Amino acid sequence: MSEKKRIILLGATGSIGDNTVRVIAQNPDRLELVGMACQSRYRELAAIAHRFGVKYAAVFDENAAAEARQSGLFPPKTEILSGLSGLIELASLPEGDILLSAVVGTLGLQPTLAAIRTGKDIALASKEILVLAGKFVTEAAQLHQSRIIPVDSEHNAIFQCLQGHPREQLLRLIVTASGGPFLEWPLEDLALVTPREALQHPTWALGPKVTVDSATMANKGLELIEAGWLFGLTTDRIEVAVHPQSIVHSMVEFVDGSVISQWSPTSMTFPIQHALLYPERQPGVERGLDFSRPMNLEFRPVEAARYPCLQLAREAMQAGGVAPAIFNAANEIAVEAFLANRLTFLEIPALIRNTLDHSHHFEPDSLDEILEADASARRQAARFVTAHA
Repeated sequence: MSEKKRIILLGATGSIGDNTVRVIAQNPDRLELVGMACQSRYRELAAIAHRFGVKYAAVFDENAAAEARQSGLFPPKTEILSGLSGLIELASLPEGDILLSAVVGTLGLQPTLAAIRTGKDIALASKEILVLAGKFVTEAAQLHQSRIIPVDSEHNAIFQCLQGHPREQLLRLIVTASGGPFLEWPLEDLALVTPREALQHPTWALGPKVTVDSATMANKGLELIEAGWLFGLTTDRIEVAVHPQSIVHSMVEFVDGSVISQWSPTSMTFPIQHALLYPERQPGVERGLDFSRPMNLEFRPVEAARYPCLQLAREAMQAGGVAPAIFNAANEIAVEAFLANRLTFLEIPALIRNTLDHSHHFEPDSLDEILEADASARRQAARFVTAHA
């Protein structure tokens, strides 16, 4: 039997965190949760600490962390860390073998880099980390011999499909997209989309931000950029196909025209378990596909007019430098404003375009320069929101 892998989980109270807990519970002889972090929902963190006897817990919000220490909810032996420094300390713990980074947005960047510098493997669910700082993250991983194993279902599918195949035989990647809840809507009706409608994903159970990103296909744009860093490909070798059933998670085409794909039900427990146990496989939390029942699979090209965010992401990827970070920052501000009813659905790509057009583009030499470009893009995006709210 393999030794237990000791897991540190960033984003324990989100949807990825919930599914990770299920995977760990399914594999108690192989996985151990030694550390975890959340933004502010410490009560949920405390429940996990009791369930698994977790030694370290980090709460990013300082006020919530102070409450957590005074609450008496955590086991006596659980050490509570706080703030960004607490997340970095948690990620660097020598007790951890693998960091699962599942923080939405850019908050997980510095803790993930800290874990890489200790040589830990990274199970990467936060696509924004490579979008923001792919150059620095991949260089650090190579320097410190840290493996990055993707958790996003699409990238994990590609990772699986490439096993045993020399990269020089790879022709292109085909990343699948559900198309979101508005795939069949008349284009003129998209101006009327409400936040509640945008949060009704047809096939996946996701957090609010990622669900809106699926509706705009900004998430697929972020995945293109992430795939470029993970697999060393330019945008012209990464395509997107709309696949409403969300069963085929991505495909890989080789130079001989053969296509290999990875299939599984629409649950994140499948890619999470694969990433945490890799290269081992064990029975999963949920049952696999049922081939005793009829199954229809559909693929169609992306309708550019319906998903302008995807083209904006391609442009950012081609431009390189800080452009992907600007795209990501603008999209985060746009989605936040949309969910707060301060922007319309169609103003999301308009804000991203405006921010890309009015930002300074350059090749960063340091992480600080990227973070400043990110902050500058957020200020520009906020000005757009103020002008259109």
